[in-house]
Amino acid sequence: MLRIISVFCLAAFLALCPGIALAEGEFLGEAVVRLSATIPAQARTAGSLGTEREGNGIVIDRQGHILTIGYLILEADRIEITTSGGKKIPARYVGYDHASGFGLLRAVPPLDVTPLDLGDSAPVKVADAVRIVTAGETAQGPARVMSRDAFVGYWEYLLEDAIYVAPAHPDYGGAALVDEGGRLIGVGSILTRFHIESVGWVPCNMFVPIDLLKPILADLIASGKARRPPQPWLGLHGEDVQGRVFVTRVSDKGPSAAAGLQPGDIILSVKGNPVNGLADFYRQVWALGEAGVPITLRVLKGDRIEEITVHSGDRRQYLLPAANKIGDPI
Repeated sequence: MLRIISVFCLAAFLALCPGIALAEGEFLGEAVVRLSATIPAQARTAGSLGTEREGNGIVIDRQGHILTIGYLILEADRIEITTSGGKKIPARYVGYDHASGFGLLRAVPPLDVTPLDLGDSAPVKVADAVRIVTAGETAQGPARVMSRDAFVGYWEYLLEDAIYVAPAHPDYGGAALVDEGGRLIGVGSILTRFHIESVGWVPCNMFVPIDLLKPILADLIASGKARRPPQPWLGLHGEDVQGRVFVTRVSDKGPSAAAGLQPGDIILSVKGNPVNGLADFYRQVWALGEAGVPITLRVLKGDRIEEITVHSGDRRQYLLPAANKIGDPI
């Protein structure tokens, strides 16, 4: 659950929203392009994410590199971008980093637009005024930061210090979150919600902080992946219910399926250490080493407890390689 400062009520928040005004002549939407990707039907993510994906991409340099949220381009065999002027240009897959969620592509040829400068996301705090910029928008969405907190994804994904922003923008995938100086501080990932005392649940967007890109950007451009060792991947989807981790899905022919884990199983411990929620489960698994390390789990299966060893894998080897990488023919 997100930690929200209780002094924020919905009325006060809405009054704060028109916080950043555009400078005269400023149009950041030119650096944010429309992105569409086609994914083969046999791709591992086709069933969950679809074979036709659309969202936003952010031009970050003069060489044509475009930053987005990675799920839009995973396993793609065709990527096309549309400029603010309506021109369609092919793009090439460059890289993906699961730990952060960032995806990188490159326009062919590079776009003649002013790229967005990378800002600093570490100083961003609750109540800061920000803007959400999507492809071609002339009226960019004013918003406020409502929380800096962990985000836990059921797909073996954890951000320790995500940026939560409201009001929610419907076109959040790959959208640019910019600060008062027009600098990029986050990339849109999902639509979620947060709780305001005496108001209830309010929709918001989660943005991946841009500071997570800086240490890996050169690696992504050079080799398509971060230089750090890959985390152990189990191939399961989990749900946190009052601190218990329920298995909701296992990836076909993935490590968990091979070890006998099934939907409905409850994970009780990792290497003898009790599990307290999904985030704690991920942290314990990842602390055991890199991809390939065996993970010993105690699992409640129906009315019996079993000890199961999952031989973890590398998620990148499970996914279908992108078929339109840099260097491939147009």
